[in-house]
Amino acid sequence: MNTAHTSQPITTASRIKSIVGGSLGNLVEWYDWYVYSAFSLYFASSFFPSTDKTVELLNAAGVFAIGFLMRPLGGWLMGTFADKKGRKAALTYSVLLMSAGSLIIAVTPDYNHIGIAAPILLVFARIVQGLSVGGEYGTSATYLSEMAAKKHRGFYSSFQYVTLIMGQLTALGVLVLLQRVFLTEEQLRLWGWRIPFAIGAALAIITMYLRRSLHEPATFTSKENKEKKDSRGTIKALLQHPRAVLTVMGLTLGGTVAFYTFTTYMQKFLVNTSGFSKNTATLVSTLTLFVFMLAQPLYGYISDRIGRKPLLKTFGILGTLTTVPIMIALSHTKNEWLAFALIMVALLIVSNYTSINAVVKAELFPAHIRALGVGFPYAIAVSLFGGTAEPIALLFKLKGHQEWFYWYVTACILVSLVIYITMNDTQKHSKIEEEV
Repeated sequence: MNTAHTSQPITTASRIKSIVGGSLGNLVEWYDWYVYSAFSLYFASSFFPSTDKTVELLNAAGVFAIGFLMRPLGGWLMGTFADKKGRKAALTYSVLLMSAGSLIIAVTPDYNHIGIAAPILLVFARIVQGLSVGGEYGTSATYLSEMAAKKHRGFYSSFQYVTLIMGQLTALGVLVLLQRVFLTEEQLRLWGWRIPFAIGAALAIITMYLRRSLHEPATFTSKENKEKKDSRGTIKALLQHPRAVLTVMGLTLGGTVAFYTFTTYMQKFLVNTSGFSKNTATLVSTLTLFVFMLAQPLYGYISDRIGRKPLLKTFGILGTLTTVPIMIALSHTKNEWLAFALIMVALLIVSNYTSINAVVKAELFPAHIRALGVGFPYAIAVSLFGGTAEPIALLFKLKGHQEWFYWYVTACILVSLVIYITMNDTQKHSKIEEEV
């Protein structure tokens, strides 16, 4: 793919257009990723028939985790490609892989028709999607951070999580519409769950149009970056920045576990533990995600004024102190509005991490290894901790020790807090700004 472009300066209008284009493509990518989690309550029995609902969900969550295990490989391959060939080409190819995975899931017959081939095809599709999303995060985080000017870098980069959450919210919105307007629960279980995967596959056309007109960031096209042709996107060059690599993994640990606990897993928690109906749990999850999404730019804006480190420390301290009591209260409540309030408190705390984690990581690395440096170590941490959060929670529940998971989340956040306290504030020590 041709990533050539002119050396003319990018205007403010073009900069905003590129940020919007990159963000909306990110929305499509994450919609495809989260549709799996949103609809697993309905399709789990099609691929993993069992008399125990928790076992069904555990099997489906295990496949969700397999997708996460592929993310480091995707972060490595796509990060290398983005650093060598350009952010634009990498962003385009990643969304094509994601949509291909959705199409496979949409058309795969269930276990009753093709037996063991059904879960095998499901696993293959999630492997493809894992490669895609592993590359998407690092490249889009890099792209948005590089395209934004210093004064608004935290604000604009926060839109990565706005569109990430919007993708998840869109997946839940489709579920709500199908549940409450178009289909019965039986229809959803039998065949209706395929509809959102087909939608995700079709959205590739829109994303291709959005991303083909993106500008390459000036830091990628600079003379200095071109002179580092031989070292661009290589593991050898990345390992010359060991502290930055370990910082990315450490600051991601607590944030990713908390994020997946209070977003993707929470819908199942409300059904399987609190005892809410599927419809009520979906509605509560949708409302909390909507407010969570709106909060991201505000936190990003605040980070541009006071720095990144105060927000990270706030998440680390409050997350460590409040996770266990919030989860215990959620496990006992039967009131949907109280459940909404409790999840919302948790997500507003997590926003101190989610809103700025992209820009913090991008500011740690020079341009010639930035996409690889952001995406690869992040994907390792997410695979080990984010992707396994839901299976660990379900496994603890299956063994009769659900409360152990609450302490596990707390311990992960505490480890990250140590990193937040000891790391530099990247707003004041930004590799992007040094290049500019």
